[in-house]
Amino acid sequence: MKIRRVLATAVAAAVISPVALLSAAPAFADEKPATQQTQKAKPTIEELEQAVERAQKEYDAAVVAVNDAITFLTEDMEADTYPTKAAVIEAEAAAAAAAQAKTEADQAVVDARAELEAAATDEDRAAAQTALDEAEKAAKEAADAKTAADAKATEASTAHDDARVAQARKIGLLQKAKKEAKAKLTDAEKALADAKAAAEEGEENGEDGEDGEAGEEPAADCVPEPGLTAVVTGLPDKVVGGTTEIFSLRVTNGTGETMDAVYPYVGVHAFDVKGLKELDSYLDLEWSTAANPTWRDADLIDATSLGSLKAKASVDVKLRLKVDPDIPAGQGAAFVTADYVNEDGSCGGYPDLDHHEFQILAKSDNGGDTPGKDDDTKDESGDHTTEQGGASTTPVNTSGGSGGGSLAHTGSGDALPKIGLAGGAALVLGAGAVLVARRRRTATES
Repeated sequence: MKIRRVLATAVAAAVISPVALLSAAPAFADEKPATQQTQKAKPTIEELEQAVERAQKEYDAAVVAVNDAITFLTEDMEADTYPTKAAVIEAEAAAAAAAQAKTEADQAVVDARAELEAAATDEDRAAAQTALDEAEKAAKEAADAKTAADAKATEASTAHDDARVAQARKIGLLQKAKKEAKAKLTDAEKALADAKAAAEEGEENGEDGEDGEAGEEPAADCVPEPGLTAVVTGLPDKVVGGTTEIFSLRVTNGTGETMDAVYPYVGVHAFDVKGLKELDSYLDLEWSTAANPTWRDADLIDATSLGSLKAKASVDVKLRLKVDPDIPAGQGAAFVTADYVNEDGSCGGYPDLDHHEFQILAKSDNGGDTPGKDDDTKDESGDHTTEQGGASTTPVNTSGGSGGGSLAHTGSGDALPKIGLAGGAALVLGAGAVLVARRRRTATES
């Protein structure tokens, strides 16, 4: 029996807020098969109806977000009081005044020359020449002022255009999120319709159409267990392109009972600091343990068991994050959590998704050619002690964690949101939310 996590993410923040980093957590574990026998489990009609309701709310929110973003672009940003628009109005007015002043100064030069040509005496010619010199000086100053005013007007107009382009890009991201939310809603509605049809067919055949095959007992719900914790240690607050960071994930059973099979989950996710571009392809996360010391990529789907974990004991997994030399500056985070399954079918897990944020520095931002850590020779042959993936039966002091939640059924695979990210697509909503949905998944082993 395994537990699979799927994260439905929605990020919302003010237009000027920093980018929020959210991601579904990839999963990994030792490749040791679970020994317990499993039974097939299906979502109930009620659970599928709840999945449809959640998908409908997400789609409705996405529609509102798109409409609000378009209104902001076409109305709010074109109001005279909007900062960049107000700057354009002020700069254009100053440029118009400078142009008028130049026109008047040029005309004064023409008039002064005419006075000089009409002068009859030496005294008149001297006075007219002085007036012409002053007029020509004023005309030059007016011309310079007009050039500066025109440049400021152009700069203000460009800044306003850039702001409008940025907002248009956000609208594009929101429209993509809306499309994805619509597809998820359609999938959820189809899953519910299929389940209802199967239930009706099962009733006609004298079978239990909602909970599975006739005579099969429904699987028990997984429960939240804050005593099972997953904690990242050793991951710095800043990472640099072209380097490798070695850190650990400690999974602790802080309860008073042995857990027969424990499944840790970990993943990294990042955006750049400019345009919300996803940087996941620049990050390579690997893991190893004492039982399996060879470095391996983190599995992106689900996990097999790390084995049993006694009460008040912990097990460590060694992690290696390779940062591509070409990665741009950005912000990243490592997300972790853990689940357990017992041989009697009971299951649960930590009710929240914890994270450790880190800043990403481009290679050039850290003094040029910054050499990476030697991770292929130093760590590959290391003595994998408890801190590097071994299990420890030493009692540890664990906290109960925070947050509520549960590991409730969320429907069939088609109805569940795909593992993914919001990508900052709701930056103009004005508030943020992350829903961590957990689904117990069972499969019969041959």
